[in-house]
Amino acid sequence: MPELPEVETTRRGIEPHIKGCKVNKLVIRQAQLRWPISEELSSTLPGEKIIDVQRRGKYLLLRSSQGTLIIHLGMSGSLRVLSSKISPAKHDHVDLVLGNGKLLRYNDPRRFGCWLWQAGDPQQHPLLASLGPEPLGDEFTPDYLWQRSRGRSAPVKTFIMDSHIVVGVGNIYANEALYMAGINPRRKAKNVSRLRYIALVDSIKTVLTRAIQVGGTTLRDFTNSNGDPGYFKQSLQVYGRGGQACRKCGKELQEIRLGQRSTVYCANCQK
Repeated sequence: MPELPEVETTRRGIEPHIKGCKVNKLVIRQAQLRWPISEELSSTLPGEKIIDVQRRGKYLLLRSSQGTLIIHLGMSGSLRVLSSKISPAKHDHVDLVLGNGKLLRYNDPRRFGCWLWQAGDPQQHPLLASLGPEPLGDEFTPDYLWQRSRGRSAPVKTFIMDSHIVVGVGNIYANEALYMAGINPRRKAKNVSRLRYIALVDSIKTVLTRAIQVGGTTLRDFTNSNGDPGYFKQSLQVYGRGGQACRKCGKELQEIRLGQRSTVYCANCQK
């Protein structure tokens, strides 16, 4: 599933090609995504100008003067900026045709993504209104996270993956950040000290920042019509390495399930 760094990399990839462009039409070949695409969108978007391309959590926000197109990539979705002359392929469900001769094409084999419209302030949309702070923003501080953890008996890994606490800390990055901070993912959130939350917030910011930076250097061209989006590759310390040696101490990494998600950690380095 595309996580925050992939979505941010997508935003940076498409922004230069679509910002400031007028929408000519919306072509919907498959409306049945996670939520059906409204038929009204085909009449709402034409004539609108994309004045900004933003991100909130894992949602992309294409802003216009009248409202915002909210896009989520779901489990397998991707976006490409292509010439309007390029024919659609299998799973190319939506085209946002632009006035500059290009189009923004949405591909989604599993159809778990969404294209939604919000008039006015997009933060008032039900999907966005209750989201926690951005992990790379100034509001996400050790004191904030420590205060929110008081009385929480959930494992700290589950706690930091809760989008109402903080957005965008997906499974890969929760594993990696907890390893970097030396915190056992099974530890109850309320039992993590304020001092260790300082280390955890720093680790979350570091891991996500590095992932975005690497994504920016290895991502395939967003104007290329071939292949997958080419999301970043990185050297993961624990995720996907269950049973292998810890890079710090050499002990075998443990793999368990927490909240139905694969969780890998070092019992020796993470307390």
